[in-house]
Amino acid sequence: MRSPNRRIRRNALIAAGTAALTLFATTTPATADPTRATKGVEDKTAAQIAALQDIKKSLSAAETKVDSALIVEQRRRADVSTRNKLPSLQTGVEVQSGDTVLVDIRAHKVTDDLVNAVRGAGGGIRSVSAEGRTVRAQLPLAAVGPLAERGDVRRVETAVEAKTFHQADRNAKAKESEAEEATKEAKAKDIEARTQRAIASVQAAKTGEGDRAHAADTARDQFHVTGTGVKLCALSDGVDSLELSQASGELPAVDVVPGQEGSGDEGTAMLEILHDIAPNASLGFATAFNGDASFADNIKALRFRLGCDVIVDDVLYFNESPFQDGVIAQAVDAVAADGALFFSSAGNEGNVADGTSGHWEGQFVDSGVGVGKFAGTAHDFNPDPNAKQVFNPLSAASTNVPVTLFWSDPLTRSFNDYDLYLVNSSGNVVTSSQNVQDGTQDPYERINTPASGSGLRLAVVKFRGEDKYLALSALGGRFKDSSDGLKGFATPGVTRGHSAANGAISVAAAPAATPLPFDLEAGDPANPRGPFPNAFDGAQKPERFTSDGPRRVFFAPDGTPREEVRQKPDITAADGVQTSVSGFNPFFGTSAAAPNAAAIAGLILSGNPGLSTTEVKQALTATAIDIAEAGADNRTGAGVVRADLALAYTGASPQPLAKAQAPSVRNDADGSAYLKPGTTSTITLPVLNSGDGMAASTSVVLTSPTAGVTIAPRSRYYGNIEVGQSVVNTFKVTVPAAQAIGTSVKLEARVSYAGATSPTATSFQLTVGEPSREVKHFAYAGPVVAIPDNDPTGVSVQLPVSGIGRASQLSLSVDGATCTTADGATTVGIDHTFVGDLVGTLTSPSGATATLFQRSGGTGGNLCQVVFTDTATAAFSSVTSNLAPFTGSWKPATPLSALLAEPADGTWTFKVVDVAASDRGSVRSVTLHAAGYV
Repeated sequence: MRSPNRRIRRNALIAAGTAALTLFATTTPATADPTRATKGVEDKTAAQIAALQDIKKSLSAAETKVDSALIVEQRRRADVSTRNKLPSLQTGVEVQSGDTVLVDIRAHKVTDDLVNAVRGAGGGIRSVSAEGRTVRAQLPLAAVGPLAERGDVRRVETAVEAKTFHQADRNAKAKESEAEEATKEAKAKDIEARTQRAIASVQAAKTGEGDRAHAADTARDQFHVTGTGVKLCALSDGVDSLELSQASGELPAVDVVPGQEGSGDEGTAMLEILHDIAPNASLGFATAFNGDASFADNIKALRFRLGCDVIVDDVLYFNESPFQDGVIAQAVDAVAADGALFFSSAGNEGNVADGTSGHWEGQFVDSGVGVGKFAGTAHDFNPDPNAKQVFNPLSAASTNVPVTLFWSDPLTRSFNDYDLYLVNSSGNVVTSSQNVQDGTQDPYERINTPASGSGLRLAVVKFRGEDKYLALSALGGRFKDSSDGLKGFATPGVTRGHSAANGAISVAAAPAATPLPFDLEAGDPANPRGPFPNAFDGAQKPERFTSDGPRRVFFAPDGTPREEVRQKPDITAADGVQTSVSGFNPFFGTSAAAPNAAAIAGLILSGNPGLSTTEVKQALTATAIDIAEAGADNRTGAGVVRADLALAYTGASPQPLAKAQAPSVRNDADGSAYLKPGTTSTITLPVLNSGDGMAASTSVVLTSPTAGVTIAPRSRYYGNIEVGQSVVNTFKVTVPAAQAIGTSVKLEARVSYAGATSPTATSFQLTVGEPSREVKHFAYAGPVVAIPDNDPTGVSVQLPVSGIGRASQLSLSVDGATCTTADGATTVGIDHTFVGDLVGTLTSPSGATATLFQRSGGTGGNLCQVVFTDTATAAFSSVTSNLAPFTGSWKPATPLSALLAEPADGTWTFKVVDVAASDRGSVRSVTLHAAGYV
């Protein structure tokens, strides 16, 4: 416990006795202009903070709702005197062409009126989350203030950023980022070329380091479980190289949420890790990088739309509070409550035990040192009651890292106002964050350290309010003693956000094989080595960068007080593993560890389909091998997991997975392949066992809820079905004479067998009548419509359909009279300068949707005389840019047959979304082709 006499300690800063350590002299009262004992560094710093506080004091009511970085950027651009007063200040606001900035507009409620107002102000929509009450937009800087004046706008802030936990060398990572930003076109061409080479080459089998280190290969051999019946899904930046990994044999089909492919390749690398350990599990993906609200929406989409059993992510949004579960953590808890397992990277932010942490948390201590012209006192970091230190110094390598400050107020209800300043060794304020908190804002400030600088140090200032518990984090940086006598102070607990949610399993990292091939900072001890080709044992050491816990929480999700301390991280898994993805070979960081752990959970569920999430977590923690302090510790949790030990704990058996497949029809009256009114048909129904074990004593019950339809016999015995085999049997289906042509008969097949996955249920819609040979055409007759650039709302055209009834066949053509790759061509169906940016979907009158094309075609331009049909030979996903303009018949990304279950008459919607920046185009001419029944 700190001494209560700290507030009356002497006023001089004595950490090193140098002028550089004296930020400000004492001030009484807090609102007085502080006296200065000497000229020099401390005066310069005080004057610059006073200039920033001048701006804060001058804000209008609307401006108090705007991120302080945006305000200061506006003032610096408009007023030369502001620039002169703050010569070294960097706001961190990235102003792009047209003087626009990417912002998150936090609303009391997202409405069409608000979205239209953003567009009317010149904004380009990037994402919209009604549930998260957030619109992300590229907005003119000058429009920020007027938009904040709206009553439905709670706050306008610089778009909250995020990071993944791929531990890469800083210099190499910076070069990779520059290369990626330089040319989207070059990256697309490189992926396309490598995909074609992969298709043409024979891929050699490989042994994954994580697979071996976790003894997952042993577990699969011993228990004969491979992930059958389980769906594993990932969230990360993007899956740019997905088709390349599939062509290389590294990945099977992946279910991607339409329009949520993202950008980047960390997601592809994570999917490869999942597939290596659980090769028969199905896979899914959605990006986490369209904003925090969109991330939360996609977590739910993976569970509630795609049916994912295990979800894993490797992302932290900088505004995720350590003290209260925000929108992302609440989404995690929602899917966990629904029965999904959620794994998340603990982070690469270092830990106190290894001396790699850039995190400090604790109660604000009033140093008595006045700050600025108007108000505020600095926090004292030094726990010594006989010394004061209002700066926490950063290491020389802590450049270009985000720094966040939180305090223990509830989200959206902070009445206490704290500010954050970064100062260099010359006494200049390099950057600051001084948002207004007056009861409706978040207890949060955020800055970025510059790309270069010396003697960087952080100060926390209480501008107004009570002494609160603080959390100050230099994410990827390090607090370290300075050369001029300042002591670096760090405390445990940097893990935060949704990884620390009760519903999440937070995963630390330990190397599978070779050590991390670079020093985290110059002069660091050697990085640990992994066990490959052996499995993990008690001699293993965790990665030196892995984030530590625990996580102290002060509030329930609704903001009511509820204190708890959460043991985080939960477990440890392997990083430093090989993937085929460029830039992730090997793949270090807790970004690699989390999917290894998630895939092991997939194996457990595959061998124990009825196991609860609590039981799966217990199996992982109870069998984890201790590799740090005895028992559960704040670096590695329960220890490093091994698949063989976890499956031995739960027990496991190879599960069959027998499902009815699409039936074939032979009409007993005329020998045709169609059901007809007043006739009986022989239905041949296959059952396929795609599981890991034999489906013993298999039987099928076939029923129909369609009025008047009879089935004989009701059940059939299929016997034992071996793994990978299909067995067929026949049923007689009689259709009543009154059944109308073009209506459907629904068949429901329930397959029962010996196994925990039994029974399985599948339904089929068979249409009465013979497909008409007359195909009707329904062309878009409206004006040319522009495709909004990098806008998830996209553009839609309506295609009214009549006179079809139930459709027997369906295709969509993107038309055109003369095909060319010319920019803005008026004779093509869709002109666009980068077809690889586009996602096209077709939605039926009943609301069912099929994806026609999904970011295929790379740098190629324009679609012309293209027909999307299930009967095509090749998938559009296989097209290469040299085929532009794209023509011919292609299979869509998802089958159009899924849209045939309901009557076709009504309004169909063709939608095109551009999901990446800088290329534009238009929808000009499309036609829906449909045939009914006779």
